[in-house]
Amino acid sequence: MLKKTFLLLVGLAMTFAVQAQDFLGAWSGKLDLRTAKLSLVFHFSKDDAGKLKCVMDSPDQGANGIPAEAEVTAEGKVRVTVSALGISYEAQVSDKRMEGTFNQGAVSLPLVLEPGEAKPNRPQTPTPPYMYPTEEVTFTNPADGAKLAGTLAYPMNFQFSKDVPVLVMVTGSGQQNRDEELFDHKPFLVIADYLAKQGIATLRYDDRGVGGSTGEVANATTHDFMGDALAALDYVRSTGKFGKCGVLGHSEGGTIAMMAAARQKCDFAISMAGGAIRGDSILLLQNHAALSKSGVPAMVCDDYVTALRQVLRWMESGEQVSNPKERIAEVVKSANLQLPEALQENLVKVIETSVPWLRAFLSLDPAEDIRKATCPVFALNGGNDTQVPAKENLGAFRRLLPANDKNLVKEYPGLNHLFQHSQTGLPIEYGTIEETISPEVLQDIATWVNSVK
Repeated sequence: MLKKTFLLLVGLAMTFAVQAQDFLGAWSGKLDLRTAKLSLVFHFSKDDAGKLKCVMDSPDQGANGIPAEAEVTAEGKVRVTVSALGISYEAQVSDKRMEGTFNQGAVSLPLVLEPGEAKPNRPQTPTPPYMYPTEEVTFTNPADGAKLAGTLAYPMNFQFSKDVPVLVMVTGSGQQNRDEELFDHKPFLVIADYLAKQGIATLRYDDRGVGGSTGEVANATTHDFMGDALAALDYVRSTGKFGKCGVLGHSEGGTIAMMAAARQKCDFAISMAGGAIRGDSILLLQNHAALSKSGVPAMVCDDYVTALRQVLRWMESGEQVSNPKERIAEVVKSANLQLPEALQENLVKVIETSVPWLRAFLSLDPAEDIRKATCPVFALNGGNDTQVPAKENLGAFRRLLPANDKNLVKEYPGLNHLFQHSQTGLPIEYGTIEETISPEVLQDIATWVNSVK
């Protein structure tokens, strides 16, 4: 889901450069991709031999420390190359400015850099001291002994009360900290802060293997992460401080929220862009949406999904694909697909990056868990979500949820997978948007929780 979109699009990683002695340090600028303006930072230094070095960051994409080669040409220009990504940048340098051209494949765009490291503006992120009490806590998943560390945020003027609900917050796929931090956004911190001011307690925790949490990660699947969430629920119940206990999950965390609901482990559940259809179907839909929104012709989008479907079948069956490039070429030829070389290479990378989580996710079907969720459920999706498309996802929730007058299924037009107001909904936009989460979504979550507590 959030970090499992196996599609490399031209323009998702960029580069640039600097000049010698007088231009060491950080230089930053924005690359105008039309659909978004991508922040880039280049760090220039010299090694012990005096040779110019360069490292690139793409903070809007959460990519840092990308190795690059840099040199000053005979004409006095700065040239930067990122061979692994097929990127080059050549610029004329003045005291306060680098002005040149960025190239990647057939793409050629102007790029201007200025000294300094641009910091993204995140106006919704709260800063201490907070207006409410917090407590650092730990708890253990008894299934494998993983020790999870997190933060309990209590409502303002909190007193032990059976009227105070508590939400366990479960992150999306990929290893994230308790704030679900990505692209300098901290959505779980923003949500917890808002809910504390609305009389609702929260427990957010670092994923296993992240921050203060331990636990095996390499072979972990969604069911292992479910075990962590159930341990968190057991912990908040054991404190005796709260009334009803719920789960709020984002993306894969939304799927886990429904697993908890099906097992009668929570009193209510919130699925924020959580999957309600099979994992392989989600991957096919998100890849088609990403290509289509990026301007790829419809026939190529369809052909890519056809080839990807075959790749996912191999992965789900456990077949060892020893010559992935040749096998992809065979699929393309036999089905008469029109796939550019770059997209064929991407399919090869999908095969090469297969991990236990992905293989298990392909056959993961939330339908039965949703059917068994007898507690109140709030399922929400952004209408501009390209990672867990709202139409198919919310349609499944409406069909599968048991009748309950407290249930709420809602689509938010224009919001993306992170529930930000967006243009295309593509992941490349996430870091370029200042908003962390729509205020309407925050208000709806608080209102709904207080209505079912």
